[in-house]
Amino acid sequence: MSSIIGNNVNSAIVSGMSGIQNAYQGMTQASVNIAQRAAQTSVELNGTSQVLTNASLNNLSNIRNTLPTGGDSLTSDLMSLQYNRNNALASAKVVDTAFDTVGTIIDTLT
Repeated sequence: MSSIIGNNVNSAIVSGMSGIQNAYQGMTQASVNIAQRAAQTSVELNGTSQVLTNASLNNLSNIRNTLPTGGDSLTSDLMSLQYNRNNALASAKVVDTAFDTVGTIIDTLT
């Protein structure tokens, strides 16, 4: 019986941690998309010479090649941030509940 409880608790912890990791990755991607879009807008409005005055043409080309492209839209990226924030909070609650369950089991068995 205790191995079944242990496996379920371990599964809940792994599931919760996986959810947190996936939410973090989604939030990171949405944040990068927003930053990329802001940088592109700044360059379009101010021109590359004002935004990157100290960069040579070669460095500017390298920077553009290393930056990821933006997502579909700013609204989509903001919604993704909120969605992944909610997933991270929910996953953290799963992990917290699993740890509380382990504590209760330990208290009961001792």
